[in-house]
Amino acid sequence: MSNRRVGLWFIGAYGGVGGTAAMGLAALKRGLADTTGLTTALPMFAGADLDEPEAFVIGGHDIRQGSFSQSATELHARAGVFSEAMMAACQPELDQWTKNVRPGSILNSGETISQLADLPEAKRSESPRAAIQRFQNDLKEFREKNKLDQVVVVNVASTEPPFAVMECHSSPAKLDEALKKDAVLPTSSLYAYGAIDLGFAYVNFTPSLGAGIPALEELAHKRRVPICGKDGKTGETMMKSVLAPMFAHRNLHIMSWVGHNIFGNRDGVVLNDPANKASKVKSKDALLQQIVGYKPQTLVTIEYIESLDDWKTAWDHIHYRGFLGTKMILQFIWQGCDSLLAAPLVLDLARLSLLAQRRGESGILKHLACFFKSPMGVDDHDFFHQFAWLEEYAKKMSAV
Repeated sequence: MSNRRVGLWFIGAYGGVGGTAAMGLAALKRGLADTTGLTTALPMFAGADLDEPEAFVIGGHDIRQGSFSQSATELHARAGVFSEAMMAACQPELDQWTKNVRPGSILNSGETISQLADLPEAKRSESPRAAIQRFQNDLKEFREKNKLDQVVVVNVASTEPPFAVMECHSSPAKLDEALKKDAVLPTSSLYAYGAIDLGFAYVNFTPSLGAGIPALEELAHKRRVPICGKDGKTGETMMKSVLAPMFAHRNLHIMSWVGHNIFGNRDGVVLNDPANKASKVKSKDALLQQIVGYKPQTLVTIEYIESLDDWKTAWDHIHYRGFLGTKMILQFIWQGCDSLLAAPLVLDLARLSLLAQRRGESGILKHLACFFKSPMGVDDHDFFHQFAWLEEYAKKMSAV
């Protein structure tokens, strides 16, 4: 067994996904849970040199007061997940990892996210350069204090409003010059810059901009850093990417596809703001036309229903035309605990990004497209095509 020690740094550490991922790692480490939900636990990865749960140390940034234990306790109370026995057994790891969490920043994150901040340090007035330097100091301290061989930074924070890509984002040199003058990046990209510049792998599990600009993609190659994203594919959109190929292969014509999404967690509060919601709707509504080769009428709605908390529900109505012009309907309801769907994918992406960096891979990890709604560098949204790329990669890993 490898004696590597690796760091998993969460942006938005105390949110539902960060807290659930921390609970999951602690439970796996103690043998209190099985690997259901982890793609990297499938037999095809049996020969890959992936990091085991006991190798991980967790840290992160957040703009709110709290702890990993508090996050788990709140989710247990509101959504009925985790057992009290599991939480009690995992308390030592959660408390230890909480010591590694540092204040984040609300710089250029939008009004709704800014209102969530209750840490004075997160509200401090600082330049973009100063914020990046502070993030990097925190990451370096985390690595050195815990004697880590590698660190992967994963953005699981709330969704930012859309941010336009500009000319100053076209190269590292132009970006560095612009950063001397103004806040030309959203918070998610400041974090991404800090991680990539240090040589740490970076995963964007959100629809926010993150590393999704040419300047940071180029910087990732220069620093030999793997990056991937964006927006984890966990529920309704995953179903779209699975069902749409079926209609295409059977030559059934989709006339319209309506998807209504309701949920009530903190992410729901943020997405209740039309500006933040716009980023998510764009991500969820982009794939159908590419898969089927034409544009059906589509509607995607996201509504905040407080009582549902972390249990998100999607109802989809698909109106399609079959043989002899006959119109037919497929409907489905998808209900799942948002954080419990996302957390294992986050752990998968962390393990695969760390492995890729050890193998000398850098830039966008296109073989991880099946994990994302809007995969960077990939235009094919067919889940089965995407998963075949991952299978091929796993075969290569197992053959090494």
